[in-house]
Amino acid sequence: MSAAPLPHVADSASYRQVATAACFGTFLEWYDFLTFAALASHLAQLFFPQTDPVAALLASLATFGVGMVVRPLGAALFGSLGDRIGRRTVFLITIVLMGGATFLVGLLPTYAQAGLLAPALLVLLRLAQGLAVGGEIGGAAVYLTEHAPGGRRGAYTSVLQLMGPLGMMVSSAQVVALQTWLSPAEFAAWGWRVPFLVSLILLAISIKSRLNLHESPIFRLLREQRAVSKTPLRECFADRRTLGRMGLLFFCISSGGSLLFFSAQVYTGIFLKSSVGLEPAHAGLLVLISTLALFPLTIGAGWLSDRIGRRPVLLAGLALGVGSLLPVFQGLLHFGAQGQDLAVVALLLLPTLALAGITGPQTAVLAELFPARTRYSAVALPHNLAAGWIGGLSPFMVTLLSSWSGHPLAGLWYPTGILALGLVVGLLFLPETRDAVLSD
Repeated sequence: MSAAPLPHVADSASYRQVATAACFGTFLEWYDFLTFAALASHLAQLFFPQTDPVAALLASLATFGVGMVVRPLGAALFGSLGDRIGRRTVFLITIVLMGGATFLVGLLPTYAQAGLLAPALLVLLRLAQGLAVGGEIGGAAVYLTEHAPGGRRGAYTSVLQLMGPLGMMVSSAQVVALQTWLSPAEFAAWGWRVPFLVSLILLAISIKSRLNLHESPIFRLLREQRAVSKTPLRECFADRRTLGRMGLLFFCISSGGSLLFFSAQVYTGIFLKSSVGLEPAHAGLLVLISTLALFPLTIGAGWLSDRIGRRPVLLAGLALGVGSLLPVFQGLLHFGAQGQDLAVVALLLLPTLALAGITGPQTAVLAELFPARTRYSAVALPHNLAAGWIGGLSPFMVTLLSSWSGHPLAGLWYPTGILALGLVVGLLFLPETRDAVLSD
């Protein structure tokens, strides 16, 4: 297929339009999905019995994790559809599913109003969100990378990885603002619903932008040549090279990136509130400040991967993650209790830098690892397995292990150990993909 002419959208107004539409939709997916994380401690009080506050928090984190666990199912379903019917159609389906489920969370009755029906409905909507995000994440990476100009794919596609932090930042800022403007009673009564209900407006904007998207040029070429796969998942598992790279993606890149994301951007806020004892608004503001640094760092890491290769940048991120997590959280416990906010923000920058080392080149690498006809499926399934089952459950696992041991840092051996495994796997098997031909 590489000899055929490839319709291509290089660095032009057309590419900017594609990138804007794809990124805004992914931003909405993450905003919707991570608003739940930003409100985890509040939802624990509203949707679960309060006879044991620790058990209620664990139940809330488990509900968050449910959405992550079903991500692979969404990846298998929508990934296969993306390889068979095209990327654009799948993007429209997933955004409507995610936005609708998030809006409905804002309308749910609480435990005090409906008893056990309230957490049951909450779990059901989290399942719908998980299916949607499983089809979006990975597929968006494939779509955007297939449009990007060769030689600059790392820098051009790194912006997609900022949509997760941006979604977290916007949802966290919204929660901080509401907690500042409203009394605790007002926030508990109705203020917590606002971030979920706002998603309806964002959904309308996203649908409009995605309706203007064009199909991926590489998928159009596959369709013109009648080379579209009829059973992409089966082909992935039948091809040993593809299957091996799916395993590499799972153990090394996606597990590492998701663990660092949830450790640096999700669990830090929970830790600062539950273990350090900071006020929710104060903890949210500190995490929000540290998140801002991720934007230039991620783009810089993507640019660097175009210059020196994807492999060294990814391995450096994994290595820094292994070495920084336990010392950083130990420092948060010490300096946070003393009210030294500058020290807390400085500590948060270390896992943020490690995360940037993975997320900067990650979008390009996801697509560069696999052949065109099964790329969506080959990317989506292992990526969402890792993000859902490894990264998504990490806040729950870290909290649970710390609770069992009685030490607030004991649970951090969970992400540290898996990051160390990913580093070893990467050192042994991670190929350099910078010069991969995407039409092959």
